[in-house]
Amino acid sequence: MQLSVIILNYNVRYFLEACIRSVQAAISELNAEIIVIDNNSPDDSCDMMQNTFPNIQLIPNTENVGFAKANNQGVKIAKGKYICILNPDTIVAEDTFTQLLKFAETTENLGSIGCKLIDGSGMFLPESKRNIPTPMVSVKKILGNKNSGYYSSLDENDIGKVDILVGAFMFMEKNVYENVQGFDEDYFMYGEDIDLSYKIKKAGFQNYYYGKTTVIHYKGESTLKDKTYAKRFYGAMQLFYKKHFKRNLIYDVAVTLGAKLIPLVSSSEKEAKKQVQKYIFVSDSAERFKKIKAVYHPKECTRVENLGHLLRQIKNENSTEIILDNHFVDTKMIIQIVEKQLGYYKILPKNSTFIIGSDSSKNRGEVQLLNISK
Repeated sequence: MQLSVIILNYNVRYFLEACIRSVQAAISELNAEIIVIDNNSPDDSCDMMQNTFPNIQLIPNTENVGFAKANNQGVKIAKGKYICILNPDTIVAEDTFTQLLKFAETTENLGSIGCKLIDGSGMFLPESKRNIPTPMVSVKKILGNKNSGYYSSLDENDIGKVDILVGAFMFMEKNVYENVQGFDEDYFMYGEDIDLSYKIKKAGFQNYYYGKTTVIHYKGESTLKDKTYAKRFYGAMQLFYKKHFKRNLIYDVAVTLGAKLIPLVSSSEKEAKKQVQKYIFVSDSAERFKKIKAVYHPKECTRVENLGHLLRQIKNENSTEIILDNHFVDTKMIIQIVEKQLGYYKILPKNSTFIIGSDSSKNRGEVQLLNISK
């Protein structure tokens, strides 16, 4: 088998369904499998999996065992030569895995591959490619120094060597993962990807950023203005340093200083709520458009089929939301539209009865149920 796509889910049932549908389209011409691990979600994620995707392997944990342990469970039963660790709030293009397999098969000494991640509004997520977060680099990041060296300077559209990739999308040979003992289960929710990337690098492999394929990741890395995230981030970094760096006075001072600075530079960050005045439904279906209008009435709703006309319409429109029908527009084109023109977007996934999207990586995302049949 060529590939095993491993998706860890917790309480994002609708995003999980959309993610799986995009993955199914992306592996349709490959010898591949999907493995879903659910960390005891309180929603109906497991019921949805059993009813909608009965042929996909599901590991329903009876407790939340954390990111590292759950992904290790999935990799353990994976049959593919390659594995892809994938977040459930992602959307992949039809050719994402084909491109990465081709790159992997022609690249020597390969560790892990990451790709270009954007949020639901089309904004590039810089955590897609990072440098090794030494204690001093992390302190600068905590202080909000844009030149901290935390993120790689490699262009977002290029291909090149990087140190650290993001756990939302990590593609590698299963043998490489097993060679470094996978994710370290001492971490629970943050730092696992940094630790794994660093272990791969220390083992003599090379991590790569592949900027020629783009994936939507609705909930990106939280900012350090978010106090809760900042504390978790720095806690994970303290564990990382303990495991991988020799103790010395400079590092100890940096770690202590960073921990004390967190309450001073962080706050609970909230996004201003958008004010949508108009909805544009990109579809060839008059029937589905009726359902869209019913949901958003009395706001203005229009339907377009010409993508060129759409892009001209939405330019400089801050109060318009675009709803892209995946029955009409393929996933790769949807990603290209979102990437090309920053704005407010939602997606109606193929064979689904809901719309999903997110206007910022700082938010978890939105789901709108529709009264339509699959």
